[in-house]
Amino acid sequence: MEPIIIVLIILVVLVFIALIKTIQVIPQASAAIVERFGRYTRTLNAGLNIVVPFIDTVRNRVDLREQVVPFPPQPVITQDNLVVNIDTVIYYQVTDARAATYEVSSYIQAIEQLTVTTLRNIIGGMDLERTLTSREEINAALRGVLDEATGRWGIRVNRVELKAIEPPTSIQDSMEKQMRADRDKRAAILTAEGVRQSAILTAEGEKQSAILKAEGEARAAALRAEGEAQAIRTVFESIHAGDADQKLLSYQYLQMLPKIAEGDSNKLWIVPSEIGDALKGLGGALNQFTPNGGSDTPSPPAQRKASPYRENPHLEG
Repeated sequence: MEPIIIVLIILVVLVFIALIKTIQVIPQASAAIVERFGRYTRTLNAGLNIVVPFIDTVRNRVDLREQVVPFPPQPVITQDNLVVNIDTVIYYQVTDARAATYEVSSYIQAIEQLTVTTLRNIIGGMDLERTLTSREEINAALRGVLDEATGRWGIRVNRVELKAIEPPTSIQDSMEKQMRADRDKRAAILTAEGVRQSAILTAEGEKQSAILKAEGEARAAALRAEGEAQAIRTVFESIHAGDADQKLLSYQYLQMLPKIAEGDSNKLWIVPSEIGDALKGLGGALNQFTPNGGSDTPSPPAQRKASPYRENPHLEG
């Protein structure tokens, strides 16, 4: 009985192993390469798959998702004989699991070496300044070469990015000094422009202020002159309305003469010819109030007080 039990146990184990090898579960976004006696038979897609145990062998499982592979910095010589270190990042995706398995032994290593050689060819035709400012151009050229070469490997290169471009330390110092000098130059230009604009605005403001001040003074002078003229007209109208005689008109005329001569601009005062008539009329009016009927003969002087020395001659000497 014991040998039979041992045989049954062995058969059960073999059947279990056969079932395990027969049923292949492939995850989503993955593929598996099946070989029969060392020859490619088919590709297993995602899901439950049945293979012949001990005859079919699953050689390789391939991830069909997009992969990101960063490559270490690579020294590259530019056209002006400067060495720069460039870091690259490749985004690729396996589109054909069979080609990726049989067309190239290690597609990751192949992509890395192809990236390095292509990058050296591209950067070798550029100077340092163009290399630093032409990332998009380098990415496009590198992607085109890689996509063409990796197409027969069953791989599609989606993106190529230059992560960093590091020039030599001496060049970095020179570039920093140049950028600092450019910034200082722009700052000086902006400062000078600001000072110039400020001076222009200040001068313009002073000009406008002077113009407004002069206009205000002229307007004030005109208003004062107009007011004085209006006052003179009012006085004359009042005098004429009161039917004043020639004497009163002469007196008012003399009072208005200082008003006519007022003003800073009156450097020369011309006496009109009518002032003689006015003075005559005013003189006639004043003579009426003069003592002795207006005679110009002075009154007799008072008697001189007698000297005490003449009255008493003994006091002299």
